[in-house]
Amino acid sequence: MKTTTSINPELQARYEALKSEQPKLRIRNAAEALGVSEMELLELQLGSTATRLSGGWQSLLQEVESLGHVMALTRNEYVVHERKGVYHNVSFMHDGKMGVAVNPDIDLRLFMWEWEYGYAVEVPSRGKVLHSLQFFNQRGTAVHKIYLTNKSDQAAYDALVNKYRAEDQGTPATVDHSPQAAPTVIPDSEIDVAAFQEEWRKLQDTHDFFPLLKKYELQRTQALRLAPEGFTQKVPNEAVVKVLEAAAENEVPIMVFINSPGCIQIHTGPVKKLIPMEQWFNVMDPDFNLHLNLEGIAESWVVKKPTKDGIVTGLEVYDAQGELIVYFFGKRKPGIPELESWREIIDEKFDPACLRMAGRSAGVEATI
Repeated sequence: MKTTTSINPELQARYEALKSEQPKLRIRNAAEALGVSEMELLELQLGSTATRLSGGWQSLLQEVESLGHVMALTRNEYVVHERKGVYHNVSFMHDGKMGVAVNPDIDLRLFMWEWEYGYAVEVPSRGKVLHSLQFFNQRGTAVHKIYLTNKSDQAAYDALVNKYRAEDQGTPATVDHSPQAAPTVIPDSEIDVAAFQEEWRKLQDTHDFFPLLKKYELQRTQALRLAPEGFTQKVPNEAVVKVLEAAAENEVPIMVFINSPGCIQIHTGPVKKLIPMEQWFNVMDPDFNLHLNLEGIAESWVVKKPTKDGIVTGLEVYDAQGELIVYFFGKRKPGIPELESWREIIDEKFDPACLRMAGRSAGVEATI
């Protein structure tokens, strides 16, 4: 069933009443409480603090560089990833359906079929107003947001918003609320496990892993259970805290990946200032913030994948539905082996015998 957003007094009244009861409630949480999407509440602000944009997201994103230093924000249900920098090197491929921004600071993988709607939004924050660009999919779920910083070019932002401002600021947007089908899970007994394991051992690039899952029609956590011996290990869910603390203490640069429906956002570099706060574990560095809801973690795995450069070791964190929340690697680039200091963190925190066995047995094959 598809419904249409209601820019009407009834929804506005419900939202205002909720905000008066919980003035610090964020719009995403308010939407959940009211049974609507975040975008539907945002549309209530059209004509005041929100401006609908007209599309052409590929061109718009390539012009974000003109804003200078900004903050990129991507999130899913349990983690928020914020990275400051400049939108250099934005390019698209496959008829504009996929894009990348590869930079030391703003590092993104973009899946444009999910980018349906966009808005310029003024967000009140601690006595001031933050200016932002916010993008949503057909279900009204945010895929990516861009916020100005005190180093941004406000005039360039105003010009960009004016250029992409939609003529129609009143017709409600259509939001898809139809139930999402649960993924089909093939029983383990119907999987050619031996063939799957052999192909895992012969991986040459971490990017080959998703096609491998697709070939055997495996869910991700199912694949981790069926992996070759020594290549995966289920670890306690506090693993993410231990790994981040060790990376900070030992000054080991890492890579932090999170994804929304339409974007993967990556931080590469150190993590330093770690702050636990109730169920949230936070990285609060000047150019990188991470906010991880530990209550959302259902499974955590150490995963080793062969590549041409040797074994690549990751820590992968999943929710109760088997969806990937956040995943971590040591800092690396193609052609360069992963950091020994990162491997040492994993070996020290978890079962070194199991994990080192995988590194030795597959490392030889990966370099042949």
